[in-house]
Amino acid sequence: MSMKRTNVYADPEDLAIIKEAARRRGISEAEIIRQGIHLAAMANRVWDEPLFSRTFEGPGRTPSKTEVRDTVADAVHRETNTGNAA
Repeated sequence: MSMKRTNVYADPEDLAIIKEAARRRGISEAEIIRQGIHLAAMANRVWDEPLFSRTFEGPGRTPSKTEVRDTVADAVHRETNTGNAA
């Protein structure tokens, strides 16, 4: 992978932590900084597609606590009855 050099200003305390972590892990300080840059890039990336692209049928409103409880209880009941038949 091709890399590009850049300069950044960093807090001295952060650099000390990176230096200690690099020593402890047996890798270069630069590698830790590259990992941090990658995490920052991915956290700020704008994706072409939404995370949730599927839509689901429903009443078009937020279900009540009772409706959720009843739906889950029905699903558990169906699953329990299916398991006993096998």
